[in-house]
Amino acid sequence: MPESVPVRCPACRREHVYIAPSYPCACGAPTAPRLDPAAAPAVAAHRAWDDEWLAVPCAACGRRNQWPRPELGCPCGTVLRIPITPAADTGTPRAAAGPLAAAPGTPMAGPGPAARRPGFPPHPIRTARDAVTVAALHLRRLGYGDVRRADQRPPNGIGLAAPGLLAQVDPTVRPASSRDVECLWLTAMTESADCVYFSLAGYTDAARSGADALGVPLFVLDLTGVPRPVNDAAGALNATGAPGPGTRPAPGGP
Repeated sequence: MPESVPVRCPACRREHVYIAPSYPCACGAPTAPRLDPAAAPAVAAHRAWDDEWLAVPCAACGRRNQWPRPELGCPCGTVLRIPITPAADTGTPRAAAGPLAAAPGTPMAGPGPAARRPGFPPHPIRTARDAVTVAALHLRRLGYGDVRRADQRPPNGIGLAAPGLLAQVDPTVRPASSRDVECLWLTAMTESADCVYFSLAGYTDAARSGADALGVPLFVLDLTGVPRPVNDAAGALNATGAPGPGTRPAPGGP
């Protein structure tokens, strides 16, 4: 996998060098899409949620993770979509040598304690899309698979969903209110799912008190792109990761 590829903007002809960021798989191994140095970049003129993500196989464990599609912003204002090799999105994962490689048929271990997970790679937040990306990556780091856009749109912000989990990402400059937290909790309860809230501007005192009473984990997204727990429920989730099958308590329960 090349560390970098040369990129020329088709609009202004500027030359750039793009380096694909790597993000940790649930097993702990860094993963990044394979870039195609021979193909020309495309201009990202239109946005569609399904086009923003790639299924990238982990070379260590074979898990197929959803990573943000590589893009580069040119100073002229053009957003360039960096080409990848077909194997990066649709190819068969290749096994890796070394201690992280698993033999065929070996059960996958869970994410384990926080001490076994790598540190969260910063992804600076400049747009609402960046905030959603950071939240989705953090959920995957905690061990939640198949993180996707939620079918039901929340009253505020953007909804994410994973098996057994609903998450809400609020990228506005308004602190999340107790009503925001309660609406997320009620929606999760109707779907027998856990829930977690990510806010860029923090939370009101009433929201934090309500979240503590309901057991809703609250995270703040700082502009450097690092999710920080702000209550005990979020700290516990950071420490233990996603619950395994059969261990998930009822939302808001003890």
